[in-house]
Amino acid sequence: MRAMVLDAAHQPLSLRELPVPTPGAGQVLLRVEACAVCRTDLHIVDGELPDPTLPLIPGHEIVGTVTASGPGASRYPAGARVGVPWLGHTCGHCEFCASGHENLCGEARFTGYQLQGGYAEYAVADEAFCFPIPEAYEPVSAAPLLCAGLIGFRTLRMAGDARRLGIYGFGAAAHIVAQIAGFEGREIFAFTRPGDTEAQAFARDLGAVWAGGSDERPETELDAALIFAPAGALVPAALRAVRRGGRVVCGGIHMSDIPSFPYAILWGERSLRSVANLTRADGEAFMALAPRVPVRTTTTAYPLETANQALSDLRAGHLRGAAVLVP
Repeated sequence: MRAMVLDAAHQPLSLRELPVPTPGAGQVLLRVEACAVCRTDLHIVDGELPDPTLPLIPGHEIVGTVTASGPGASRYPAGARVGVPWLGHTCGHCEFCASGHENLCGEARFTGYQLQGGYAEYAVADEAFCFPIPEAYEPVSAAPLLCAGLIGFRTLRMAGDARRLGIYGFGAAAHIVAQIAGFEGREIFAFTRPGDTEAQAFARDLGAVWAGGSDERPETELDAALIFAPAGALVPAALRAVRRGGRVVCGGIHMSDIPSFPYAILWGERSLRSVANLTRADGEAFMALAPRVPVRTTTTAYPLETANQALSDLRAGHLRGAAVLVP
C-alpha cells in the first residue's frame, strides 16, 4: 500500500510503499476512503506533541470500508463503512474507564500518534473504538466528523446551556460546532484572525450573529466561549468577553503558553477548563445528532501524496472547513 510517513518531527512526510497491515485480535482492516487533516496532525509533525511512535503514519479522522477482521472481531462485517477517531485504545479497567471518563485513561493510545493512522490506503483499528458512519454522509464529507466534529461536540457540551456563545478560531471544528449550536437555538459570535474577512463571512454564512477579529469584542457579553485556535493569548481575551459566571473552554490538545492575566477577569465565578480527547459515548451521541441537524461539512480534497501541501495550507490558515486526503 501507499502511505505518507513521518520519520522525525520538523520533516516533511515521505510517500512509501509498505505492506498492508494484518488485523490483530479485536481489530478490523479498513480500506481507507478518506482521512481528514487535523491541527493535531500539525502538532505532531511540528514536534509540539512529544514521543510519537516513529516512523508514523499520521491521521485520525479515518473513513474506511472493512475488508478483514482479526481474531475475536465480529462487530462489523466485511463491507461495512466505519470511522476511526483519535481515541484508539484504553485499558478498560482503571478508575477513569470505570466511571465513564475513558478519555482520561492513563494507558490510552491515540490513532495517528501512538497507533498507525489513516494517511494510507489501508489501516487497522480496534473495532471497539470505531463508529458506524451515518448513511447520509459520503466518505469525504464524513471524515471531519471523526475529530473536528467529535471534539467540537464535547467542547460545546462543556459550555452547558450557554445561549450567547463565542467561538475563537473558525476552522474545521468551529464550522461544525456552529451548525449544532444554531440547531440548538444558541447565538454564535465568531472570532477569527484579525483582518480575515473571508473567515468572518464564512462564519456569518453558517449563522453567526457577529463576526470579527480575535482582537475585537462584541457589545454583548457572552455566556461562554470555546477556543479552538492553539493560541494561549486568546484565554484572557475570552475571559474578558464572558459575563460573570461564564465559562471558557479550551478545545485543543495543545496550546501555546497562556500569558499572565489579572485575577479580576477570572473573578466573578468565571471558569476556565480544557477538553481532553473524547469518549465513545460522545461519538455515539454525536453521530446520532449530526444527520438530524443536519451537519454539512465544508471540505477541500487532496490526493494522498499531497499530504504535505494539505498540512502547509492548514498551518498557513488557507482552508475554509477541513482538508481531506483521498487515497
